[in-house]
Amino acid sequence: MDKISSPRKIKEIMDKHGFRLSKSLGQNFLIDENILKKIVDIAKITGKDFIIEVGPGIGNLTQHIAEAAGFVIAIEIDKALIPILKDTLKNYSNIEIINEDILKTDLHKLIREKFQNQTVKVVANLPYYATTPIIMKFLEEKVPVESLTVMVQKEVAQRMQAKPGTKDYGTLSIAVQYYSDPNILLRVPPSVFIPRPNVESAIVKLEVLKEPEVHVQREDLFFALVKDAFGKRRKTILNALSTGDLKLDKNLLRNVLNESNIEENRRGETLTIEEYALLSNNLAKIYNNL
Repeated sequence: MDKISSPRKIKEIMDKHGFRLSKSLGQNFLIDENILKKIVDIAKITGKDFIIEVGPGIGNLTQHIAEAAGFVIAIEIDKALIPILKDTLKNYSNIEIINEDILKTDLHKLIREKFQNQTVKVVANLPYYATTPIIMKFLEEKVPVESLTVMVQKEVAQRMQAKPGTKDYGTLSIAVQYYSDPNILLRVPPSVFIPRPNVESAIVKLEVLKEPEVHVQREDLFFALVKDAFGKRRKTILNALSTGDLKLDKNLLRNVLNESNIEENRRGETLTIEEYALLSNNLAKIYNNL
């Protein structure tokens, strides 16, 4: 089947259906055939794979996914795009289009009903306004996902894989790295989209970990600590955690930092995920004894 990645073909489809791009939904369509192929290659899709695609748009990436995968569920929030997708993808029998907001979708139910709880891969050119919530939904809800191969804003991709002590290191870095191993595999210029975004993009692949690399007794406490530590980046870890939402007692915190071999005058962005886990677990022991 003819591919629909050229500007001419995309314009033809949009004109046929009277469709106009929505800025509020972050609609930017890929027009580079090589990039579309690379996304599928990076995801390592085989004929045995079940794929969830978020935001298929008019189906240009969906085509490539479907030709390599066993079955594809394409979830599109924009009702106006559903008839277009049904038209452009009508020759593919291994695609199901669902008109839903992915952030409101019961992913466990979807995978149970459509894939009999088999592990899936997520492949998508994500809307940039909702990139982080979408990714964290798949990770935090612990659905059976093997990997996420997604096009995102370059700066967001850099934050996902950032290491301690760098300017990009923050709560997103730790949250993503707690659940997965993220790697930026391709930088993508604005010129391969219509309309052109004002930012550079990147394809990042998140290999989901079967178990987090660090053990924490209480995930809620662990993530609350991280949030407080990065909430006031200029403060020391002692001051940031004692004045954050947790409102930890300064003397108690000083003792726990000492027990964790973490100097109280360090800043939150210098702590590794392992140090946050240790600090969290030592605090959890105190809370459990209260």
